[in-house]
Amino acid sequence: MKATGIVRRIDELGRVVIPKEIRRTQRIRQGDPLEIFTTGDGEVIFKKYSPIGEMAAFAAQYAEVLQKNLSRTAIVCDRDSVIAACGPARKECLEKRVSIPLEKLMHARRVYLHSGHAEDCQFPCEGAARHIHMAVPIIAAGDVAGAVALLSDEKTAAPTPEEQKSLTIAAAFLAKQMES
Repeated sequence: MKATGIVRRIDELGRVVIPKEIRRTQRIRQGDPLEIFTTGDGEVIFKKYSPIGEMAAFAAQYAEVLQKNLSRTAIVCDRDSVIAACGPARKECLEKRVSIPLEKLMHARRVYLHSGHAEDCQFPCEGAARHIHMAVPIIAAGDVAGAVALLSDEKTAAPTPEEQKSLTIAAAFLAKQMES
């Protein structure tokens, strides 16, 4: 744990303000759920809660099925990081923070299809060699929980109808599992 040197007081309603610079660096947005932990030493720890993170093992299995059937690296991410990946780009993506472009794609709540033009490539995370071929947001209970994406190293290939249908189904299925 790293000390920030910032001290805040609790108000009469029991609220504590998380400083703007910490919210920005940790990507904590208004409405984000936080999980609260306590330790025997009297520490209170706030951690961003990821509902899709609770399904990491299941998401990894789904990514594996997508990769085997579509022959592309498949990733599943929450709003902040890649929680599951299968395929050649697994090591360069797994547990990495999602890129700003991928974060914006999720926030837009629309399916992203690579245009097939090399100059339009968006990358899933910093240091990734493969670009986002296609991404579909996972929307559970009206909120964006993350995304399912296929990655490619072919900068001029556009997603096929089969890939589009498969990823749309994957996102809908993961959303349904989260709602159950």
